[in-house]
Amino acid sequence: MVVQQSSPASAPLASEQNSTPKVSALSLASIKAKREMQQNSQAVVKEAAQLPTEPFTETDMRLYWTKYANKLGEKGYKIMESLLTINDPVLNGSHITIELPNEGSKIDFESEKNGLLGYLRGHLHNHDITIEVIVNEAIENKFAFTPQDKYNRLNEINPNLELLRRTFDLDF
Repeated sequence: MVVQQSSPASAPLASEQNSTPKVSALSLASIKAKREMQQNSQAVVKEAAQLPTEPFTETDMRLYWTKYANKLGEKGYKIMESLLTINDPVLNGSHITIELPNEGSKIDFESEKNGLLGYLRGHLHNHDITIEVIVNEAIENKFAFTPQDKYNRLNEINPNLELLRRTFDLDF
């Protein structure tokens, strides 16, 4: 077995491997290179006139709102999913309003708001969509503990329950 050793002349030098010459970090050439990199890496922003603004219905908006909430739930973001589904959003033109129960919920919602806006704008083809969060601390969950409370709550939902109770002479 013959082992061939490479001669120093045949091995590529480190300076030959890099086709661009090294530039000092403090030189004018490096400043120019950094500016060029920043200009090349900036995202291309479309003018507002080029962005779509197709009309959409509240049903379409709620459908995509729910789909986005379900996506977050599947990814494990259960708190954000519950914030999106805690109340139905209300559409007024291209302005969406949602009520949340406290400031902490609002802060959590605001952290994911840009992702939701991008999703809705893309799927609804309307880049005029805005979302406003209203904190309503008066929202309470009403729990019925006694049979009378349960009956009163069901009677609020369906007043025909009272007619049924009287017809069959039922107790609470």
